[in-house]
Amino acid sequence: FFKFSDCIIVNSKIFKKKIDSIFNVKSVCIYNPLNQKEILKKCRIKISRNFFRINKSLRLINVARFTDQKNHLLLLESLRDIKHKLNFELLLIGYGPNKKIINNFIKKNNLSNRIKVLNYDDNPYKYIKQSDVFILTSNFEGLPNVLLEALCLKKIIISTNCPTGPSEILMNGKYGLLTKLNDRNNLSRVILNVGRSKRNYQKLANRGFKSLSRFS
Repeated sequence: FFKFSDCIIVNSKIFKKKIDSIFNVKSVCIYNPLNQKEILKKCRIKISRNFFRINKSLRLINVARFTDQKNHLLLLESLRDIKHKLNFELLLIGYGPNKKIINNFIKKNNLSNRIKVLNYDDNPYKYIKQSDVFILTSNFEGLPNVLLEALCLKKIIISTNCPTGPSEILMNGKYGLLTKLNDRNNLSRVILNVGRSKRNYQKLANRGFKSLSRFS
């Protein structure tokens, strides 16, 4: 179908390089739109229940479909490994075929008091606002809007350095933390570091917020 088109549009520069090389085309990169005003408006809507209840915990959040692509088990295994080293809470928001697998893992590893699973909400911003850290553990992406939305709310970001998008959004670690694919020990160490020095990592998020004009 490419040969019949006048223009091929992709949503990240890294994706553009790959597709141009593989298919010998000249695509155009147009970033996904980011409506900061709408995000800031919706994040102010009050939630009837506070899902982060442990005093002085590191408040983590992940918003993603419950599928293999999003690799929730990597996140859950990493947190299981450090549950006796760090006071944390995690809120998972989404839907999909892996929900039962996720719930079974939480129950089997006695993490129910630390991890809550919510059905997808079309306004995740009110939950992200309550958190300290947004975590993405995907195996692959296009240009993950949810990282842009988290930066809009000045949240610390931890993301796998998956193809494509996270390294481009976070400028190779300048605006957030990138971890190795499928490396739970690496992810555990990064989460521990953030938990022990959250204020220092907040500076990355603040810089990332100022960079969002790239996606206006």
